[in-house]
Amino acid sequence: MSIQKPLSPAHRPAPLGGSLVTPVTVICALLSAIAVYILAKRFIFGLGAVTNINDGFPWGVWIAWDVVIGTALACGGYSMALLVYIMNKGRYHPLVRPALLASLFGYTLGGASVMFDLGRYWNFYHIFTPGLAHPDSVMFEVAVCISLYIMVMWVEFSPAFFDRFGWTGMKTLVERLMFAFIGLGVLLPSMHQSSLGSLLVVFGHQIHPLWQTPLLPLLFLLSAIAMGFAVVVFESTLATSGFRLKSETRLLAGIASVMNGLLAAYLVVRFGDLAVSGKLGLAFSSGFLSLMFWLEIAFFALPLLLLQGARRNRARCLFIGAVSMLLGGGLYRMDGFLVAYQTGAGWTYFPSLPELMVTIGLIAFEVLAYIVLVRVLPVLHPNKSEPAVAAAVAAE
Repeated sequence: MSIQKPLSPAHRPAPLGGSLVTPVTVICALLSAIAVYILAKRFIFGLGAVTNINDGFPWGVWIAWDVVIGTALACGGYSMALLVYIMNKGRYHPLVRPALLASLFGYTLGGASVMFDLGRYWNFYHIFTPGLAHPDSVMFEVAVCISLYIMVMWVEFSPAFFDRFGWTGMKTLVERLMFAFIGLGVLLPSMHQSSLGSLLVVFGHQIHPLWQTPLLPLLFLLSAIAMGFAVVVFESTLATSGFRLKSETRLLAGIASVMNGLLAAYLVVRFGDLAVSGKLGLAFSSGFLSLMFWLEIAFFALPLLLLQGARRNRARCLFIGAVSMLLGGGLYRMDGFLVAYQTGAGWTYFPSLPELMVTIGLIAFEVLAYIVLVRVLPVLHPNKSEPAVAAAVAAE
């Protein structure tokens, strides 16, 4: 792992400051409040009061989006840890803390979302209770790894709080132990992202053959890491535009290059598996599912075509490529867990409006929390001159 040199004041992360009450934060707060109201109704009156899930489709959009897709969208911190600390690419270190913040909220809310879907949510502790837990279950591994990873990320992000409040002693102690938490921060998501693919393997014939394969753990892991890099590009592009910061296009171009390498590997494995198993013809003969399959592939392929040569150094191309990657990875997971799930005749599912509003509310809360924390905590690099940064620090 690389040891970072002390940063000059002009290159240290710093609070952005500014008003916390803006049209964006007000809208996000309102959407979050609506979600809280619906969830209160769910916990008082049960799942049937607000959802369309049933015995045929016991996992609705709250699991498919908030957990399966949401945790993949929250892989920015994991992907950057692989790149900076494992691959020793220290020049990307300025992107680590904002990526970690986005991951922190994504995983924390994803873990909380599991509670929404538990019919007897008051028994949630059973999964961690000896005698009641099932260590041989894939779901047990996912639950334990996600729970531990959430705690690890809070520790990894804690230096931002220590910097803000001047707790240098606590920061020094945590940084001395940080190598262990970084190691866990790489191990745990590697385990549970691949295990999310294993969940579909366990479903067997209920998953359409275009998505069912023993290589699902590898495909889920490759796409999750690529989605993590795409989220870093997406978040950085929006942050530099929204907060009027200096562009980080040069760094993001390097991130895009790594993402494209993972995308190429993913597509080779995906099509290679279909060809070897004799399923390639299903990509053209499965009706609506064929359309969904090729839509996935189009989203995955666009960044490979778009982010080549000089276009990789253009902010607009980087943003479009990142969005396409996120859409492809999200659709791949949505198809596997809902669209391509064949539970049997007589069962249908489409999320209710309250289900969708809870999902929208969670996304809104993540945006709101991100805006608030980057304004009050040292997360982003303002890219100001030394005197400007010194004045900002003094004003704090």
